[in-house]
Amino acid sequence: MRIRTAAAATAGTLALLSFVTPAAHADTKKGDTVFSSLSFSRTTVNVGVSKTQAVTVTATAKDGSGIKDIYGAKLVSPDSRIVHPDSVSCTRPSSTSLKCSYKYALDANRTDYYDLKNSSAGTWHFTAEAAAKDGDFYDLETSAPIKVKRFAELANTQASPEPVAKGHTLTVTGKLTRANWDTNVYAGYTGQSVALQFKKSGSSSYSTVKTVKSDSSGKLKATVTAQSAGTWRWSFAGTGTTSGAAAYGDGVALK
Repeated sequence: MRIRTAAAATAGTLALLSFVTPAAHADTKKGDTVFSSLSFSRTTVNVGVSKTQAVTVTATAKDGSGIKDIYGAKLVSPDSRIVHPDSVSCTRPSSTSLKCSYKYALDANRTDYYDLKNSSAGTWHFTAEAAAKDGDFYDLETSAPIKVKRFAELANTQASPEPVAKGHTLTVTGKLTRANWDTNVYAGYTGQSVALQFKKSGSSSYSTVKTVKSDSSGKLKATVTAQSAGTWRWSFAGTGTTSGAAAYGDGVALK
């Protein structure tokens, strides 16, 4: 994974400028240079502990005099880590524009000192500078955000007893974990609100029955009164730094 801290200088064919990244500030520009379009192949990237996740950023810059180049394209994390593109391809749609696609790889598999850390989760930004042939420019800093989140998992839902008598108590358990990028394992995610949902037999959708907090190990437990046959599952909405998750359901019949 090609990643460097903000204090590291960038160099080479993919990083065309050499500089130290300052604290984030608003976009700046001179003249009529603009980024006329900017798109992400994924606006949220959920990263686990082993599989590399890819994202492509496509940027088009325009200026009346023509665009000389787009410099220093990179992704910057909340903890000032920098990810440089693995590959770049550019075309000139017109005499006044330049369109470039940047492919990035995000991982936390601990094969590189600079792989993702827990502090890296949250809102990242794509930054780059479009330089025009007449000296105008547009410095893109904070207006192109992307979410990079720690991947969460919910263990298969377990409901007992099965089958259950109508009107009797049913106990439903599960466990919420999330990727720990510092240790490269999945660990219990504590103190999180997780919805217990039910889908009645014959229905196509789940509805929330109650919400419980995960314990110190990420375990979940709830008791409900069984009124109908159907499927129970746990569902986690996610947070600003962690992905959502839904468990496989457990079907329970009435006796």
